[in-house]
Amino acid sequence: MARPKPLRKLRRPELQARPEPVRFAYSRWDGSQTGFELDADHIFDEVADDLLYHGALTGALRRLMADGLRDRAGRDIEGLRSMLERLREQRRRLLEQLQALDGADFASGEAVPDLAELRERISRQMMQQGAGKATPERRCGDTTQQGDTPQLQQLLDALSRLAEIDQLERLLQSATNPSDLLEADLEAVRGLLGGNAASGLQGMAQMADLLAEARLIDARQPHPGLTPRAIRKIGQNALRDLFSRLDPDMRGRHSIARAGPGHEREPLTKPYSYGDPFNLHIGQTIRNAVARTGGGVPVRLHSDDFEVEQTEQQVRSATVLMIDLSLSMPMRNNFLPAKKVAMALQALISNLYPNDYLGLVSFGETARELRPEQLPDASWDYVYGTNMHHGLMLARAMLRRQTANRQIIMITDGEPTAHLTASGRAFFSYPPIRETLDLTLAEVAGCTREGIRINTFMLDATSQMTGFVEQVTALNGGRAFFATNENLGDYVLVDFVAHKRSLVTAGR
Repeated sequence: MARPKPLRKLRRPELQARPEPVRFAYSRWDGSQTGFELDADHIFDEVADDLLYHGALTGALRRLMADGLRDRAGRDIEGLRSMLERLREQRRRLLEQLQALDGADFASGEAVPDLAELRERISRQMMQQGAGKATPERRCGDTTQQGDTPQLQQLLDALSRLAEIDQLERLLQSATNPSDLLEADLEAVRGLLGGNAASGLQGMAQMADLLAEARLIDARQPHPGLTPRAIRKIGQNALRDLFSRLDPDMRGRHSIARAGPGHEREPLTKPYSYGDPFNLHIGQTIRNAVARTGGGVPVRLHSDDFEVEQTEQQVRSATVLMIDLSLSMPMRNNFLPAKKVAMALQALISNLYPNDYLGLVSFGETARELRPEQLPDASWDYVYGTNMHHGLMLARAMLRRQTANRQIIMITDGEPTAHLTASGRAFFSYPPIRETLDLTLAEVAGCTREGIRINTFMLDATSQMTGFVEQVTALNGGRAFFATNENLGDYVLVDFVAHKRSLVTAGR
Protein backbone atom coordinates (compact mmCIF):
# COMPACT_ATOMS: atom_id res chain seq x y z
CA MET A 1 0.00 0.00 0.00
CA ALA A 2 1.36 3.45 -0.89
CA ARG A 3 2.05 6.00 1.79
CA PRO A 4 -0.02 9.24 1.72
CA LYS A 5 1.57 11.80 -0.54
CA PRO A 6 3.11 14.78 1.26
CA LEU A 7 1.72 18.24 0.69
CA ARG A 8 3.53 20.10 -2.07
CA LYS A 9 4.43 23.75 -2.33
CA LEU A 10 2.54 25.60 -5.04
CA ARG A 11 4.65 27.15 -7.76
CA ARG A 12 3.99 29.39 -10.68
CA PRO A 13 3.01 27.22 -13.70
CA GLU A 14 6.02 28.31 -15.70
CA LEU A 15 8.37 27.02 -13.00
CA GLN A 16 6.75 23.62 -12.55
CA ALA A 17 8.80 20.71 -13.83
CA ARG A 18 7.70 17.09 -13.77
CA PRO A 19 5.95 15.96 -10.55
CA GLU A 20 8.14 15.19 -7.59
CA PRO A 21 8.77 11.48 -7.05
CA VAL A 22 6.96 9.79 -4.17
CA ARG A 23 8.34 7.09 -1.88
CA PHE A 24 6.36 3.85 -1.91
CA ALA A 25 6.16 1.30 0.87
CA TYR A 26 5.89 -2.44 0.24
CA SER A 27 3.13 -4.64 1.61
CA ARG A 28 2.36 -8.36 1.56
CA TRP A 29 0.94 -9.61 -1.72
CA ASP A 30 -2.80 -10.19 -1.33
CA GLY A 31 -3.77 -10.85 -4.93
CA SER A 32 -5.34 -7.45 -5.53
CA GLN A 33 -2.19 -5.74 -6.80
CA THR A 34 -1.25 -5.65 -10.44
CA GLY A 35 2.15 -6.74 -11.58
CA PHE A 36 4.10 -9.78 -12.65
CA GLU A 37 2.93 -13.25 -11.69
CA LEU A 38 5.63 -14.62 -9.41
CA ASP A 39 5.34 -17.36 -6.83
CA ALA A 40 7.87 -19.32 -4.83
CA ASP A 41 7.79 -22.51 -6.92
CA HIS A 42 8.27 -20.58 -10.16
CA ILE A 43 11.15 -18.54 -8.75
CA PHE A 44 12.81 -21.67 -7.39
CA ASP A 45 12.52 -23.44 -10.73
CA GLU A 46 14.10 -20.42 -12.42
CA VAL A 47 17.10 -20.45 -10.10
CA ALA A 48 17.54 -24.23 -9.61
CA ASP A 49 20.04 -24.92 -12.43
CA ASP A 50 22.22 -21.96 -11.47
CA LEU A 51 22.09 -23.09 -7.86
CA LEU A 52 23.19 -26.60 -8.77
CA TYR A 53 25.96 -25.35 -11.05
CA HIS A 54 27.51 -22.81 -8.70
CA GLY A 55 26.40 -24.32 -5.39
CA ALA A 56 25.48 -21.03 -3.69
CA LEU A 57 21.94 -19.74 -3.15
CA THR A 58 22.93 -16.10 -2.61
CA GLY A 59 24.93 -16.00 -5.82
CA ALA A 60 22.14 -17.72 -7.76
CA LEU A 61 19.59 -15.12 -6.64
CA ARG A 62 22.04 -12.32 -7.43
CA ARG A 63 22.56 -13.63 -10.97
CA LEU A 64 18.80 -14.04 -11.42
CA MET A 65 18.33 -10.40 -10.44
CA ALA A 66 21.06 -9.35 -12.88
CA ASP A 67 19.78 -11.38 -15.82
CA GLY A 68 16.04 -11.07 -15.23
CA LEU A 69 13.48 -13.84 -15.56
CA ARG A 70 10.10 -14.73 -16.94
CA ASP A 71 7.00 -14.82 -14.82
CA ARG A 72 4.40 -17.62 -14.88
CA ALA A 73 2.55 -15.90 -17.72
CA GLY A 74 5.69 -15.83 -19.88
CA ARG A 75 6.32 -12.10 -19.51
CA ASP A 76 9.92 -10.95 -19.27
CA ILE A 77 11.04 -9.21 -16.09
CA GLU A 78 13.95 -6.96 -16.98
CA GLY A 79 17.18 -7.66 -15.13
CA LEU A 80 19.35 -5.15 -13.31
CA ARG A 81 22.07 -5.37 -15.95
CA SER A 82 19.71 -4.15 -18.65
CA MET A 83 18.32 -1.41 -16.39
CA LEU A 84 21.84 -0.15 -15.68
CA GLU A 85 22.61 -0.01 -19.39
CA ARG A 86 19.50 2.09 -19.98
CA LEU A 87 20.42 4.43 -17.13
CA ARG A 88 23.88 4.93 -18.61
CA GLU A 89 22.38 5.78 -21.97
CA GLN A 90 20.09 8.34 -20.33
CA ARG A 91 23.10 9.87 -18.55
CA ARG A 92 24.94 10.15 -21.86
CA ARG A 93 22.04 12.02 -23.46
CA LEU A 94 21.64 14.34 -20.46
CA LEU A 95 25.34 15.18 -20.46
CA GLU A 96 25.08 16.09 -24.14
CA GLN A 97 22.14 18.33 -23.23
CA LEU A 98 24.16 19.99 -20.47
CA GLN A 99 27.03 20.60 -22.86
CA ALA A 100 24.61 22.31 -25.23
CA LEU A 101 23.34 24.54 -22.40
CA ASP A 102 26.83 25.33 -21.11
CA GLY A 103 27.61 28.95 -21.93
CA ALA A 104 24.06 29.77 -23.05
CA ASP A 105 23.01 33.45 -22.90
CA PHE A 106 20.46 33.40 -20.08
CA ALA A 107 17.75 36.03 -20.38
CA SER A 108 18.19 37.04 -16.74
CA GLY A 109 21.70 38.23 -17.44
CA GLU A 110 23.09 36.02 -14.66
CA ALA A 111 26.42 34.32 -15.06
CA VAL A 112 26.38 30.70 -16.16
CA PRO A 113 26.29 28.57 -12.98
CA ASP A 114 29.06 26.10 -12.27
CA LEU A 115 27.64 22.77 -13.46
CA ALA A 116 29.65 20.61 -11.09
CA GLU A 117 28.67 22.78 -8.13
CA LEU A 118 24.97 22.68 -9.04
CA ARG A 119 25.05 18.94 -9.55
CA GLU A 120 26.74 18.40 -6.18
CA ARG A 121 24.25 20.74 -4.49
CA ILE A 122 21.25 18.86 -5.90
CA SER A 123 22.71 15.48 -4.97
CA ARG A 124 23.33 16.74 -1.43
CA GLN A 125 19.75 18.01 -1.16
CA MET A 126 18.34 14.66 -2.27
CA MET A 127 20.49 12.76 0.22
CA GLN A 128 19.49 15.07 3.08
CA GLN A 129 15.77 15.29 2.36
CA GLY A 130 15.22 11.68 1.29
CA ALA A 131 15.38 10.05 -2.11
CA GLY A 132 13.06 11.65 -4.62
CA LYS A 133 11.92 14.54 -2.37
CA ALA A 134 14.53 17.18 -3.04
CA THR A 135 13.47 20.27 -4.95
CA PRO A 136 16.28 21.98 -6.88
CA GLU A 137 16.78 25.63 -6.06
CA ARG A 138 14.93 27.84 -8.48
CA ARG A 139 16.44 30.99 -9.94
CA CYS A 140 14.06 33.95 -10.19
CA GLY A 141 14.48 36.54 -12.88
CA ASP A 142 14.14 34.27 -15.91
CA THR A 143 12.20 36.26 -18.50
CA THR A 144 11.42 33.71 -21.18
CA GLN A 145 7.97 33.65 -22.68
CA GLN A 146 5.04 32.02 -20.85
CA GLY A 147 4.80 28.30 -21.71
CA ASP A 148 8.47 27.86 -22.54
CA THR A 149 10.84 26.16 -20.12
CA PRO A 150 13.60 28.64 -19.19
CA GLN A 151 17.10 27.60 -20.17
CA LEU A 152 18.26 27.78 -16.60
CA GLN A 153 15.28 25.66 -15.62
CA GLN A 154 16.24 23.11 -18.28
CA LEU A 155 19.70 23.03 -16.76
CA LEU A 156 18.35 22.44 -13.27
CA ASP A 157 15.92 19.76 -14.47
CA ALA A 158 18.70 17.92 -16.28
CA LEU A 159 20.92 18.05 -13.21
CA SER A 160 18.07 16.83 -11.01
CA ARG A 161 17.47 13.93 -13.34
CA LEU A 162 21.18 13.13 -13.35
CA ALA A 163 21.10 13.00 -9.55
CA GLU A 164 18.19 10.54 -9.68
CA ILE A 165 20.05 8.40 -12.20
CA ASP A 166 23.16 8.38 -10.00
CA GLN A 167 21.18 7.39 -6.93
CA LEU A 168 19.28 4.58 -8.67
CA GLU A 169 22.45 3.36 -10.36
CA ARG A 170 24.24 3.12 -7.01
CA LEU A 171 21.36 1.13 -5.57
CA LEU A 172 21.18 -1.32 -8.47
CA GLN A 173 24.97 -1.79 -8.57
CA SER A 174 25.21 -2.48 -4.85
CA ALA A 175 22.19 -4.82 -4.61
CA THR A 176 23.45 -8.26 -3.59
CA ASN A 177 20.13 -9.81 -2.53
CA PRO A 178 16.47 -9.18 -3.35
CA SER A 179 15.71 -7.30 -0.12
CA ASP A 180 18.20 -4.57 -1.14
CA LEU A 181 15.74 -3.56 -3.85
CA LEU A 182 13.21 -2.54 -1.19
CA GLU A 183 15.09 0.76 -1.01
CA ALA A 184 14.19 1.63 -4.60
CA ASP A 185 12.00 4.67 -5.14
CA LEU A 186 9.37 3.14 -7.40
CA GLU A 187 8.12 6.47 -8.66
CA ALA A 188 11.65 7.49 -9.66
CA VAL A 189 12.15 4.10 -11.35
CA ARG A 190 8.88 4.55 -13.18
CA GLY A 191 9.91 8.02 -14.36
CA LEU A 192 13.37 6.89 -15.49
CA LEU A 193 12.78 3.36 -16.79
CA GLY A 194 9.03 2.92 -17.17
CA GLY A 195 6.24 1.09 -15.38
CA ASN A 196 7.38 -2.43 -16.27
CA ALA A 197 10.78 -1.83 -14.72
CA ALA A 198 9.17 -0.50 -11.53
CA SER A 199 6.84 -3.51 -11.30
CA GLY A 200 9.74 -5.85 -12.04
CA LEU A 201 11.86 -4.38 -9.25
CA GLN A 202 8.95 -4.66 -6.85
CA GLY A 203 8.52 -8.32 -7.78
CA MET A 204 12.24 -9.13 -7.49
CA ALA A 205 12.39 -7.43 -4.08
CA GLN A 206 9.84 -9.97 -2.79
CA MET A 207 11.61 -13.10 -4.09
CA ALA A 208 13.49 -14.03 -0.93
CA ASP A 209 10.40 -13.50 1.23
CA LEU A 210 8.31 -15.69 -1.07
CA LEU A 211 10.92 -18.48 -0.95
CA ALA A 212 11.15 -18.24 2.83
CA GLU A 213 7.36 -18.30 3.29
CA ALA A 214 7.20 -21.41 1.10
CA ARG A 215 9.86 -23.06 3.32
CA LEU A 216 12.28 -23.37 0.41
CA ILE A 217 15.02 -21.29 1.99
CA ASP A 218 16.02 -20.72 5.58
CA ALA A 219 16.38 -16.97 5.91
CA ARG A 220 17.26 -17.02 9.60
CA GLN A 221 20.97 -17.30 8.88
CA PRO A 222 23.21 -14.49 7.57
CA HIS A 223 23.61 -16.51 4.37
CA PRO A 224 20.24 -18.15 3.59
CA GLY A 225 20.45 -21.85 2.82
CA LEU A 226 18.22 -24.49 1.31
CA THR A 227 15.69 -26.33 3.44
CA PRO A 228 15.13 -30.10 3.23
CA ARG A 229 11.95 -29.35 1.29
CA ALA A 230 13.96 -27.40 -1.30
CA ILE A 231 16.47 -30.24 -1.69
CA ARG A 232 13.63 -32.72 -2.25
CA LYS A 233 12.07 -30.39 -4.78
CA ILE A 234 15.29 -30.12 -6.80
CA GLY A 235 15.57 -33.90 -6.93
CA GLN A 236 11.92 -34.43 -7.81
CA ASN A 237 12.09 -31.82 -10.57
CA ALA A 238 15.25 -33.38 -11.98
CA LEU A 239 13.64 -36.82 -11.88
CA ARG A 240 10.49 -35.55 -13.57
CA ASP A 241 12.43 -33.75 -16.28
CA LEU A 242 14.61 -36.76 -17.04
CA PHE A 243 11.75 -39.22 -17.34
CA SER A 244 9.63 -36.80 -19.36
CA ARG A 245 12.42 -36.75 -21.97
CA LEU A 246 12.80 -40.49 -22.24
CA ASP A 247 11.92 -42.05 -25.56
CA PRO A 248 8.93 -44.40 -25.02
CA ASP A 249 10.92 -47.29 -26.54
CA MET A 250 13.74 -46.66 -24.09
CA ARG A 251 11.42 -46.60 -21.13
CA GLY A 252 9.97 -49.96 -21.98
CA ARG A 253 8.15 -51.18 -18.93
CA HIS A 254 10.36 -49.21 -16.59
CA SER A 255 8.49 -45.92 -16.54
CA ILE A 256 7.96 -44.80 -12.95
CA ALA A 257 5.78 -41.75 -13.41
CA ARG A 258 3.67 -42.80 -10.40
CA ALA A 259 5.51 -42.54 -7.12
CA GLY A 260 4.39 -44.48 -4.09
CA PRO A 261 5.41 -44.66 -0.45
CA GLY A 262 6.80 -48.16 -0.58
CA HIS A 263 6.23 -50.72 -3.27
CA GLU A 264 4.81 -50.63 -6.78
CA ARG A 265 1.84 -52.80 -7.56
CA GLU A 266 1.95 -54.91 -10.66
CA PRO A 267 -1.11 -55.53 -12.81
CA LEU A 268 -0.84 -59.31 -12.18
CA THR A 269 -2.89 -61.12 -9.53
CA LYS A 270 -2.62 -64.44 -7.72
CA PRO A 271 -4.79 -66.53 -5.40
CA TYR A 272 -4.38 -65.41 -1.82
CA SER A 273 -2.01 -67.48 0.31
CA TYR A 274 -1.53 -67.21 4.03
CA GLY A 275 1.09 -64.55 4.75
CA ASP A 276 0.52 -62.57 1.55
CA PRO A 277 -0.17 -58.83 1.91
CA PHE A 278 -3.94 -58.50 1.75
CA ASN A 279 -4.00 -56.25 -1.34
CA LEU A 280 -7.34 -57.60 -2.50
CA HIS A 281 -8.13 -57.24 -6.21
CA ILE A 282 -11.86 -56.63 -6.00
CA GLY A 283 -12.69 -57.23 -9.66
CA GLN A 284 -10.91 -60.58 -9.98
CA THR A 285 -12.19 -61.76 -6.57
CA ILE A 286 -15.80 -61.12 -7.60
CA ARG A 287 -15.25 -62.82 -10.96
CA ASN A 288 -13.92 -65.88 -9.12
CA ALA A 289 -17.01 -65.94 -6.89
CA VAL A 290 -19.39 -65.61 -9.86
CA ALA A 291 -17.58 -68.39 -11.72
CA ARG A 292 -17.81 -70.62 -8.63
CA THR A 293 -21.51 -70.01 -7.91
CA GLY A 294 -22.78 -69.62 -11.44
CA GLY A 295 -23.97 -66.05 -10.94
CA GLY A 296 -26.88 -64.46 -9.16
CA VAL A 297 -27.13 -61.87 -6.44
CA PRO A 298 -26.04 -61.32 -3.82
CA VAL A 299 -22.56 -62.55 -4.64
CA ARG A 300 -21.34 -64.63 -1.71
CA LEU A 301 -17.57 -64.66 -1.25
CA HIS A 302 -15.48 -67.54 0.00
CA SER A 303 -11.83 -67.39 1.05
CA ASP A 304 -10.98 -69.49 -2.00
CA ASP A 305 -12.21 -66.60 -4.18
CA PHE A 306 -9.73 -64.10 -2.81
CA GLU A 307 -7.37 -62.80 -5.46
CA VAL A 308 -4.62 -60.42 -4.45
CA GLU A 309 -2.43 -58.11 -6.49
CA GLN A 310 1.13 -59.24 -6.79
CA THR A 311 3.59 -56.72 -5.38
CA GLU A 312 7.29 -56.34 -5.69
CA GLN A 313 9.17 -58.10 -2.96
CA GLN A 314 11.07 -55.64 -0.83
CA VAL A 315 14.49 -56.59 -2.14
CA ARG A 316 16.90 -54.13 -0.58
CA SER A 317 19.91 -52.88 -2.50
CA ALA A 318 22.80 -50.58 -1.67
CA THR A 319 24.26 -48.13 -4.18
CA VAL A 320 27.12 -45.65 -4.05
CA LEU A 321 27.03 -43.01 -6.75
CA MET A 322 30.51 -41.76 -7.63
CA ILE A 323 30.47 -38.37 -9.38
CA ASP A 324 33.50 -37.00 -11.15
CA LEU A 325 33.94 -33.36 -10.03
CA SER A 326 37.30 -32.79 -11.66
CA LEU A 327 37.92 -29.55 -13.55
CA SER A 328 37.25 -31.18 -16.92
CA MET A 329 33.58 -31.74 -16.02
CA PRO A 330 32.52 -28.05 -16.15
CA MET A 331 34.97 -27.38 -18.99
CA ARG A 332 33.12 -29.94 -21.13
CA ASN A 333 29.64 -28.95 -19.90
CA ASN A 334 29.23 -32.27 -18.07
CA PHE A 335 29.05 -30.99 -14.50
CA LEU A 336 25.41 -29.85 -14.35
CA PRO A 337 23.95 -32.98 -16.05
CA ALA A 338 25.92 -35.22 -13.69
CA LYS A 339 24.75 -33.31 -10.64
CA LYS A 340 21.15 -33.42 -11.82
CA VAL A 341 21.42 -37.18 -12.21
CA ALA A 342 22.64 -37.44 -8.63
CA MET A 343 19.71 -35.35 -7.36
CA ALA A 344 17.25 -37.37 -9.46
CA LEU A 345 18.61 -40.69 -8.24
CA GLN A 346 18.35 -39.50 -4.65
CA ALA A 347 14.70 -38.55 -5.26
CA LEU A 348 13.97 -41.84 -7.02
CA ILE A 349 15.32 -43.98 -4.19
CA SER A 350 13.73 -41.97 -1.39
CA ASN A 351 10.33 -42.02 -3.12
CA LEU A 352 10.13 -45.55 -4.49
CA TYR A 353 12.75 -47.55 -2.61
CA PRO A 354 12.95 -46.01 0.86
CA ASN A 355 14.61 -49.10 2.33
CA ASP A 356 17.52 -48.86 -0.09
CA TYR A 357 20.86 -47.30 0.77
CA LEU A 358 22.36 -44.56 -1.39
CA GLY A 359 25.82 -43.21 -0.70
CA LEU A 360 27.43 -40.30 -2.54
CA VAL A 361 31.11 -39.84 -3.32
CA SER A 362 32.63 -36.99 -5.30
CA PHE A 363 36.13 -37.31 -6.71
CA GLY A 364 38.56 -34.87 -8.27
CA GLU A 365 42.11 -34.46 -7.05
CA THR A 366 40.88 -36.34 -3.96
CA ALA A 367 37.56 -37.97 -3.07
CA ARG A 368 35.10 -37.24 -0.28
CA GLU A 369 31.84 -38.64 0.99
CA LEU A 370 28.81 -36.38 0.62
CA ARG A 371 25.62 -36.32 2.63
CA PRO A 372 22.42 -35.80 0.57
CA GLU A 373 21.93 -32.32 2.00
CA GLN A 374 25.44 -31.36 0.84
CA LEU A 375 24.85 -32.30 -2.76
CA PRO A 376 23.24 -29.04 -3.98
CA ASP A 377 26.27 -27.08 -2.73
CA ALA A 378 28.90 -29.48 -4.11
CA SER A 379 31.15 -27.90 -6.72
CA TRP A 380 34.06 -29.00 -8.86
CA ASP A 381 37.69 -29.03 -7.79
CA TYR A 382 39.71 -26.06 -9.04
CA VAL A 383 42.73 -28.33 -9.46
CA TYR A 384 43.48 -31.08 -11.94
CA GLY A 385 43.09 -34.75 -11.15
CA THR A 386 40.61 -37.62 -11.54
CA ASN A 387 41.23 -39.70 -8.45
CA MET A 388 39.15 -42.85 -9.07
CA HIS A 389 41.51 -44.73 -6.77
CA HIS A 390 40.46 -42.70 -3.73
CA GLY A 391 36.80 -42.63 -4.84
CA LEU A 392 36.64 -46.43 -5.09
CA MET A 393 38.35 -46.77 -1.71
CA LEU A 394 35.65 -44.64 -0.07
CA ALA A 395 32.79 -46.33 -1.95
CA ARG A 396 34.03 -49.80 -1.02
CA ALA A 397 34.33 -48.80 2.65
CA MET A 398 30.79 -47.41 2.64
CA LEU A 399 29.33 -50.53 1.01
CA ARG A 400 31.25 -52.81 3.35
CA ARG A 401 28.83 -51.72 6.06
CA GLN A 402 25.87 -52.80 3.90
CA THR A 403 24.65 -56.38 3.53
CA ALA A 404 22.25 -55.91 0.62
CA ASN A 405 22.89 -56.23 -3.13
CA ARG A 406 25.70 -53.75 -3.65
CA GLN A 407 26.75 -51.68 -6.65
CA ILE A 408 28.76 -48.62 -7.60
CA ILE A 409 27.53 -46.24 -10.29
CA MET A 410 30.46 -44.17 -11.54
CA ILE A 411 29.96 -41.10 -13.75
CA THR A 412 33.17 -39.74 -15.25
CA ASP A 413 34.60 -38.01 -18.31
CA GLY A 414 38.21 -39.09 -17.94
CA GLU A 415 40.63 -41.86 -17.15
CA PRO A 416 42.29 -41.93 -13.71
CA THR A 417 45.03 -39.32 -13.46
CA ALA A 418 45.53 -39.21 -9.68
CA HIS A 419 45.94 -41.60 -6.77
CA LEU A 420 46.61 -41.53 -3.04
CA THR A 421 50.18 -42.21 -1.97
CA ALA A 422 51.07 -44.37 1.03
CA SER A 423 51.28 -41.18 3.10
CA GLY A 424 47.72 -40.22 2.12
CA ARG A 425 48.63 -37.37 -0.21
CA ALA A 426 47.23 -36.95 -3.72
CA PHE A 427 49.60 -37.50 -6.65
CA PHE A 428 48.61 -36.19 -10.09
CA SER A 429 50.09 -36.93 -13.50
CA TYR A 430 48.82 -36.54 -17.03
CA PRO A 431 49.16 -38.74 -18.95
CA PRO A 432 48.53 -41.14 -16.06
CA ILE A 433 51.49 -43.15 -14.85
CA ARG A 434 51.41 -46.91 -14.48
CA GLU A 435 51.20 -46.69 -10.67
CA THR A 436 47.96 -44.68 -10.83
CA LEU A 437 46.34 -47.21 -13.17
CA ASP A 438 47.53 -50.21 -11.16
CA LEU A 439 46.30 -48.81 -7.83
CA THR A 440 42.90 -47.98 -9.35
CA LEU A 441 42.53 -51.46 -10.85
CA ALA A 442 43.54 -52.95 -7.49
CA GLU A 443 40.52 -51.22 -5.93
CA VAL A 444 38.35 -52.58 -8.73
CA ALA A 445 39.62 -56.07 -7.90
CA GLY A 446 38.81 -55.47 -4.23
CA CYS A 447 35.24 -54.53 -5.13
CA THR A 448 34.95 -57.68 -7.23
CA ARG A 449 36.10 -59.92 -4.37
CA GLU A 450 33.49 -58.34 -2.08
CA GLY A 451 30.68 -58.81 -4.60
CA ILE A 452 30.33 -55.13 -5.50
CA ARG A 453 29.45 -54.47 -9.13
CA ILE A 454 30.72 -51.34 -10.87
CA ASN A 455 28.69 -49.77 -13.68
CA THR A 456 30.55 -46.98 -15.45
CA PHE A 457 28.91 -44.19 -17.43
CA MET A 458 31.48 -42.53 -19.68
CA LEU A 459 31.14 -38.99 -20.99
CA ASP A 460 33.24 -37.77 -23.91
CA ALA A 461 35.06 -41.09 -23.97
CA THR A 462 38.52 -41.14 -25.54
CA SER A 463 40.30 -44.25 -26.77
CA GLN A 464 42.49 -44.25 -23.65
CA MET A 465 39.47 -43.95 -21.37
CA THR A 466 37.61 -46.66 -23.27
CA GLY A 467 40.56 -48.98 -22.95
CA PHE A 468 40.77 -48.46 -19.19
CA VAL A 469 37.02 -48.96 -18.66
CA GLU A 470 37.18 -52.18 -20.66
CA GLN A 471 39.76 -53.42 -18.14
CA VAL A 472 37.39 -52.45 -15.30
CA THR A 473 34.48 -54.39 -16.78
CA ALA A 474 36.67 -57.41 -17.52
CA LEU A 475 37.87 -57.49 -13.92
CA ASN A 476 34.56 -56.72 -12.26
CA GLY A 477 31.83 -58.03 -14.53
CA GLY A 478 29.92 -54.76 -14.42
CA ARG A 479 28.81 -52.79 -17.43
CA ALA A 480 29.98 -49.71 -19.28
CA PHE A 481 27.82 -47.14 -21.05
CA PHE A 482 28.82 -44.49 -23.55
CA ALA A 483 26.72 -41.42 -22.79
CA THR A 484 26.52 -37.73 -23.61
CA ASN A 485 25.63 -34.87 -21.31
CA GLU A 486 22.20 -34.88 -22.97
CA ASN A 487 21.28 -38.53 -22.39
CA LEU A 488 23.29 -39.33 -19.26
CA GLY A 489 20.24 -39.20 -17.00
CA ASP A 490 18.28 -41.47 -19.33
CA TYR A 491 20.94 -44.18 -19.14
CA VAL A 492 21.59 -43.99 -15.39
CA LEU A 493 18.00 -43.97 -14.20
CA VAL A 494 16.66 -46.55 -16.61
CA ASP A 495 19.55 -48.86 -15.81
CA PHE A 496 18.99 -48.42 -12.08
CA VAL A 497 15.29 -49.29 -12.33
CA ALA A 498 16.07 -52.25 -14.58
CA HIS A 499 18.58 -53.46 -11.99
CA LYS A 500 15.96 -53.22 -9.24
CA ARG A 501 13.45 -55.17 -11.30
CA SER A 502 15.99 -57.87 -12.05
CA LEU A 503 16.67 -58.27 -8.32
CA VAL A 504 12.97 -58.60 -7.62
CA THR A 505 12.52 -61.18 -10.39
CA ALA A 506 15.48 -63.20 -9.15
CA GLY A 507 14.11 -63.14 -5.62
CA ARG A 508 10.79 -64.75 -6.50
